[in-house]
Amino acid sequence: MSTLSKEKISQSIIVILLLLLCVSVIYPFMYMLAISLNVGSDAAKGGVYLWPRAFTLDNYKVVIGNSVIRHAYLITIARTLVGTFIGMLVTLLAAYGLSYNLMPFRGALLTYVLITMLFSGGLIPLFIQLYHLNLLNSFWVYIVPSAFSAWNMFVMLKFIQGIPWALIESAEMDGATPFRILFSVILPLSKPMLAALSLFTAVGHWNDWFSGAFYVTDQNLIPVQTFLQQLLSASDLSAVLGSNSNIEQLARGSMLSNVTLMSVKMATVMVSALPILCVYPFLQKYFVKGVLIGSVKG
Repeated sequence: MSTLSKEKISQSIIVILLLLLCVSVIYPFMYMLAISLNVGSDAAKGGVYLWPRAFTLDNYKVVIGNSVIRHAYLITIARTLVGTFIGMLVTLLAAYGLSYNLMPFRGALLTYVLITMLFSGGLIPLFIQLYHLNLLNSFWVYIVPSAFSAWNMFVMLKFIQGIPWALIESAEMDGATPFRILFSVILPLSKPMLAALSLFTAVGHWNDWFSGAFYVTDQNLIPVQTFLQQLLSASDLSAVLGSNSNIEQLARGSMLSNVTLMSVKMATVMVSALPILCVYPFLQKYFVKGVLIGSVKG
């Protein structure tokens, strides 16, 4: 068999494997979308896999019309925006400071940060620490503990160290202060890496249900992913709607007979997943470039 034929067979196998991977990733979303757009009582009969058999928007009306879900959605958006901004600011400042080889105790600080990345005190010590910091049942419990990521800092540090030192020296010779160098030289050149790390951080904040489940007991502070976790373990529709008045209002509108717990669950999953998925196309070029640069410079 010729080398060209072997390459064609190898490429065909790779394409088939990638197609199977795409199908395995896309099909669950198509299934959830079909169930969420189908009449709940009809979907309960089975046979709905890729497209709705009895189209309806009642499931989304229940989700969007629920004040608890709307508030949880706002909490998630707020923590994602604030948490990503603060996280990237802390990461950039820490990496920029540690990029100077003449910084006092630089080696000891890097070792200390590396230890925190490899070892953790555990859940109970973290809970006790958050308790003494008065962060429990607070919006800032979502922001402060995740404001610094050792992994993000090391990736950003390697990227900054890959920037030609002559640029920084020339700026220093022109009288630029360290903060002027940071915002006029380092920051513009670091946009691809910051975009990639921001995407990782934002996805982490958006998908985090653990913090809301264990560190928050106030229902007014839970994010949408924690609400979704509670919803998936619910046993009846009243736990989703939240009050008898909501149920009576839906019954008067002949909507209650069209929705089921499963159909509302699928609608909630889609509402919570679609926004973060829509961000990827806009950051894709920065994401790919940042990851490639990080792999080369690392």
